[in-house]
Amino acid sequence: MTRSKFLSTLAPFDYFLIVGVVACSVIYSSLTGEWDVLGMVAAIAGLVNVVLCAKGSIVNYLFGLINVSLYAYISFKSQLYGDFALNALYYIPMQFIGFYSWRKRGSAENSSQVEGRRLSWRQRAVWGGATVLATVIGAVVLAKVGDPYPVKDSITTIVSIIAMLLMVNAYMEQWILWILVNLVSVFIWLQFTLAHEPHAALMLIMWLFYTSNSINGYRVWLKLSK
Repeated sequence: MTRSKFLSTLAPFDYFLIVGVVACSVIYSSLTGEWDVLGMVAAIAGLVNVVLCAKGSIVNYLFGLINVSLYAYISFKSQLYGDFALNALYYIPMQFIGFYSWRKRGSAENSSQVEGRRLSWRQRAVWGGATVLATVIGAVVLAKVGDPYPVKDSITTIVSIIAMLLMVNAYMEQWILWILVNLVSVFIWLQFTLAHEPHAALMLIMWLFYTSNSINGYRVWLKLSK
C-alpha cells in the first residue's frame, strides 16, 4: 500500500484519535518529566492498529505486531508475567494468523481491505454462551488464586481472547466484545484516577479513545459485513 493510499483510508475522526493520543502522551510526559519513549511508541502503535482495524485495513496487523511485542517486553520488565504470556504466546502469533486470514478475504475492489462477515443467530448464541461461561469460570479461578479484581480481569482477558478470534476471522461481532472490554477498562481506570493512582489519568484518556474507536469500528463494520 502506498503512502497516499494509506492516508486516504483515514477519516477525520481517525486523525482525531491518533493525534489525540499522541498529544495526551506528550502533555503527560511534559507535566511529569517522565519520557517513556517505549511506552509512548507502544500506545501510539496500538491506537493506529485499532483505528486501521476499524477501517478493515490489513495493515493494522503491522502496527498490532509492534504494539503487542513492545507491551510483552514492558510487561516482562515489570514482572507482569500473566500479561507477558498473553501477549507473547497469544497476541503475537495472532497478528500473523490474522494477516494471512484477512489477506485471503480481501475485497475484490481493494485487496488491502478485508471483506467482513457476520455470525448467524445460532453462531451468536454459541459464541455468546461460550464467552459468558468462560468469563464466569475465569472469574472463579482468579478469585481462588487471590486476584483482587477477578471479575474485571476475567472480562478483560477472556473476552479479549474471544474478540481476537472473531477479529482474525473478520466477524463484525468482534466490536461488540471490544466495546465491552473497553468500557470495563474505562470504569477501572476511572476508579484509579479518582484514587489518585499514578499514570491513571493518562490510561483513562487512552481507554476513552479506544472506546470511541470501537464504537466507530462497529458502525463501519456494519457496512463492511453486509
